[in-house]
Amino acid sequence: MERLQKVMSNCGIASRRASEQMILDGRVRVNGVIVRELGTKVNPDKDIILVDGKRLEAQPKHYYLFNKPKGVITTSSDDQGRPTVMDYFRKEKDRIYAVGRLDQNTEGLLLMTNDGELANILMHPSTMVDKTYEVKVKGRISDTILQNLADGVPLEDGMTAPADVYYVGFDSKSGLTTIEITIHEGKNRQVRRMIEHFGFQVHNLRRVQYAFLTLSGVKRGSYRSLKPEEVAELYKYK
Repeated sequence: MERLQKVMSNCGIASRRASEQMILDGRVRVNGVIVRELGTKVNPDKDIILVDGKRLEAQPKHYYLFNKPKGVITTSSDDQGRPTVMDYFRKEKDRIYAVGRLDQNTEGLLLMTNDGELANILMHPSTMVDKTYEVKVKGRISDTILQNLADGVPLEDGMTAPADVYYVGFDSKSGLTTIEITIHEGKNRQVRRMIEHFGFQVHNLRRVQYAFLTLSGVKRGSYRSLKPEEVAELYKYK
């Protein structure tokens, strides 16, 4: 027996949080009865689950590594008509969604899936998945600030955890310093805010690695399917 919202998420209906709202809205029936209780447990192999009148059926699981371009929104749709990640997956028939978010002006590695269980594992605060960003910053950053970034930065929503910070170099022609930062937290716009805390402006921010996965062989705006062994390795974070 599993919680109803978990079963819905695993079947690719929506994220677990969105599934909970659908239950509260009375859009879900189990064996003919509307269910509004979030703690309801069901047997997906025996119970008949209807969402908006359509029977819930398990979808094949899909896992993609996407190289998100700058200017693309990490949502399924946008009421302002801005490009979204789903514009790049139009040929995929089953519903998928992003694991976490990259803000509009951040590019790079983003996982897309319809496996709600894996998404929840990777996004849970206790999982501590390493995420590495290449940051191009306007101006020259001192060793002291690099050390402060590594030690932790006081943000409005709390002190950041220690990070790995690697100095790549300074380009005198562009006036840009390039560094790499590896964090395992998921605070909103965390890397940008860490840099801005010291009065610097981020020129470009790109996520280049998520756990053991990199952008190798995946061009900007393109994606590839994860290999079964890669999916199995991600599940080890459970």
